[in-house]
Amino acid sequence: MKNILLTLAIAFGLTQITKAQITTCLPCDQLGMSVNVSDTNYLNIYHAGQYLTHPQEFNVFAWEFTDQQGNIIFEDTIVDDEFVSFSHSFPISDTMNVTVYLRNDSAILTDGNIVNCLFEDQIYWEVGVYPSGTPWGRWEFINENVGVDQNVVLAVDDFSYQKKELVKIVDILGRETSFKNNHILFYIYSDGTTERKYISK
Repeated sequence: MKNILLTLAIAFGLTQITKAQITTCLPCDQLGMSVNVSDTNYLNIYHAGQYLTHPQEFNVFAWEFTDQQGNIIFEDTIVDDEFVSFSHSFPISDTMNVTVYLRNDSAILTDGNIVNCLFEDQIYWEVGVYPSGTPWGRWEFINENVGVDQNVVLAVDDFSYQKKELVKIVDILGRETSFKNNHILFYIYSDGTTERKYISK
C-alpha cells in the first residue's frame, strides 16, 4: 500500500511539474497590432502578443512613436499589458511611425528560440463620411504589418564563442549602432544573450 501511495504521489508531482513548464506562444509573423481608440490628440493601440504569448507576466513591449524625421513623439516600455496609450499634439495631416519590440525570455517557440519580435508600421488619420452625412476620422495602420523574428534577423544562435563578449549593439530597428544616450539599445553577446539598455542623460 505504501508503494502504491508513493507511486501516486510521484506521478501526481511530475504531472504538476510538467503542467507548470508548458508555455504557449505564436511565431512573430502571426502577431500584430491594431488601433483600439483614437482621436485627433489621443491614441490607444492594442497588441495581440500579450494575449497570445504566455507566460504573460514576462511580456515586455518597448514602444516608440516617431515622426517622418525620426523625432520621438512618445516612447514607453510596458510589461504585461496589451495596450499603449498617450495624448499628443501630432498633426493629423502627417504620418506617424510605430515601432514595438516584444520580448519574452520565458516563452519558447517551436524552434527553441525565445519570443523576440519587432513590429514596424505607420499610421495616418483616415477620414470619411457616415451614410447620415456626419464626417468621421480615426488613426489607421497603413500596412498592418506582422512581426519579424529577431532571432533569425540577428542570427543570435549562430554565435558560439567560449567567453561571453559583446558582439554588437543594435537599435530598436535591429540596425547596428554605437552607444547613444536616450535610446533603447540591445547589447548582443557571443553566448547568444541580449541585454536591453536605456541610459538617459
